[in-house]
Amino acid sequence: MLFAGISILYLPILVLIGYSFNASPLVNVWGGFSTAWYGELMHNRQLLQAALLSLEVAIAASTGALILGTLAAIALVRFTRFRGRLLLTGMVNAPLVMPEIITGITQLLLFVSMLQLFAWPHRGFTTIVLSHVTFCSAYVTITVQSRLQAADRALEEAAMDLGASPLRAFMEITLPIIAPALISSWLLSFTLSLDDLVISSFVAGPGASTLPMVIYSKVKLGVSPDINALASIIVCAVGACVVTAGYLMVRGDRRRAADIRLAGS
Repeated sequence: MLFAGISILYLPILVLIGYSFNASPLVNVWGGFSTAWYGELMHNRQLLQAALLSLEVAIAASTGALILGTLAAIALVRFTRFRGRLLLTGMVNAPLVMPEIITGITQLLLFVSMLQLFAWPHRGFTTIVLSHVTFCSAYVTITVQSRLQAADRALEEAAMDLGASPLRAFMEITLPIIAPALISSWLLSFTLSLDDLVISSFVAGPGASTLPMVIYSKVKLGVSPDINALASIIVCAVGACVVTAGYLMVRGDRRRAADIRLAGS
């Protein structure tokens, strides 16, 4: 059953990669091997501009969400009692269960009201980034919060007893401990932002179409072979990142295990 489930997930991806080398302009008709659609993709300005915009939005949104989510996680873990803690917890968890269409509508109404009152922000790159930061911060907070709760606070307290300031103790002791959670939450936010379609469709303005929006508009008229080529490039890039991350994690685990053995001897 596990093999069947994995096959249903990955076989369509392999078929898509195979048909990206199809010489025929018809997606479901094999016309021979060809790399012409990859060259066609390189000259498709609409797709390239949409991909660049999506990357810029994902980088900005994931970085902003990492900062806000980490601060929220620190507040929830380190400050157990403060006014509004229950409200903050609810606000952090709400985007995880709220339907994206509701989030998109509320964000649109907010930006329209702000534009009427303050003449800012105009719908486009800025509004997309702000919306993505909003829902990505929740995932960062949950991930970093769980790692902070498992971290040993005594190490940081020992550093402060030896003369380190609270900020220096956090930066040199706690931050390296939660670094894997920070990296994974940034990557998760990057993926969620890059993949988002519903919220972006509501808050994007004219001339600010992300890659999922462009692909969705094209798919409604039929999948073109250059879309297959673009999807194959994205799949290969993601696969390379996953393999690299796995290798670095294994190497780090082996290095930590070697350090523990040396410390024990």
